Formats: sequence, structure tokens, C-alpha cells
Amino acid sequence: MKQNKYDELEFYEKYSRMPRSIGGLKAAGEWHAFRALLPELRDKRVLDLGCGFGWHCRYAREELARSVVGIDLSEKMLARAREDTNDSAIEYRRLAIEDIDFPAEEFDVVISSLALHYVERFDIVCRKVHHCLVSGGAFVLSVEHPIFTALAAQDWYYGPQGERLHWPVDDYQKEGLRQTHFLEHDVVKYHRTVATYVNALTESGFSISKLSEPQPTVELQAQIPEMRDETRRPMFLLIAAVRN
Repeated sequence: MKQNKYDELEFYEKYSRMPRSIGGLKAAGEWHAFRALLPELRDKRVLDLGCGFGWHCRYAREELARSVVGIDLSEKMLARAREDTNDSAIEYRRLAIEDIDFPAEEFDVVISSLALHYVERFDIVCRKVHHCLVSGGAFVLSVEHPIFTALAAQDWYYGPQGERLHWPVDDYQKEGLRQTHFLEHDVVKYHRTVATYVNALTESGFSISKLSEPQPTVELQAQIPEMRDETRRPMFLLIAAVRN
């Protein structure tokens, strides 16, 4: 199933008003940890799976990547990415992550930020990424943490005064489709355990170099108060892998 919620006008407009959509990478609670997992990008050929507004593509070029290809299924996201980009070394293509079919060893680094939990067959994507990476190439990805995706409600358990008491976890081992509610819209996500993410990568020929379950920085918590609760449970899972 290939979703394209971001081309639905109302959903896109609400997403565009989110802090991370306005402030970019600096407003993303996991960016400091994601950046720390990235390899040296100088003179590298980079592929961004689910590039959205192109923030990571432009960052790669700031780090002197030789070339960047960003793919996304949403034409609205790509239109803004192109509008905000003035760099001939960045190419944006409209393409579903599941449909990538690049030549062998086309890229040195593949990244994906908060897109792969929308993809049903993570294992197939891993094999395709392995194919298009050079030997020793890096695959760095972030997804919503399985503790966050286990229950379709994706919400806190509240007390009588509306206080956030705890984050419920249930059906963790029951992998598959979750009909969630995000920005007042029904959105399909796919829940996988941490083990499934790791095993899919290793069985596709990757070695895991690091896992990260980051918290927002103190500075970001001060700027965006609602992020303070993100220290109570992991919202993101980040994985850095290397092609064997």
C-alpha cells in the first residue's frame, strides 16, 4: 500500500504548520542524534528516501556531498523542496520508496528520515538499498519507535484532570498495519519490533554500527515546551548500518 497523504491539501497544510516543517532540521527533536550517525559526506553520492521538503538533501550539500537524489511520492512536498533549493547537484524525483530501482553501487550513502514506518515491506527496501550502495556504504535511517507505533491510538493515558499519566504499550509483538490518527486525519503506518528492523538489515547484508533512541535537547525542550514529555518514552528509533 503506497500512501500519499501529503498531496491531500488539508493534511499538507496542517503538516506545513508543524514546528519541524517551519524550522527545519533545527526544530526536529531527533536531528542532533541523526546527524551524529551520518558518515563523512564530502564528495559522496547521497540518496534520500522520503525526502519531503528537502532539508536533509540540502544539508548533505552543505557538507560538500558530490550529488544528492531525493525521492518522495508527494508532488506537493517535492514542489516546495524544489522551490527552496538552488543547487544543480540536488535532483528531486517523484517516486515511492518501495519502487526504487537504482543501478548497483550508484550511491555511497543512503538516508531516510521518518518515512519507512509508512512502508509495508521494510525487508524489500533493505535489499534494494543494499543493491544500490557501494561496499562499505552507509544506510542511516530514523523511524517512529516501535514503543510509539505498537498501539494505533499513539497517545498518552490521561488522568481525570487531563494530565499525562503514562504511555501505554500493548500488542507490541503483533506486527503490521496500524490505522492511526495524525493531524486529524486517518493515516496508515506499519508497526515492527526493534528486532525486526535490526534483523531485516542484517539479513540483507548490512552490519549495524549504532542504534539510538534520542531525546530532544534541553535547548529544544525550552523552545518547544510540549517536547518535554518526549523524555518519558522513546519516540524515535535511529539506526546506522554499513553495507558488507
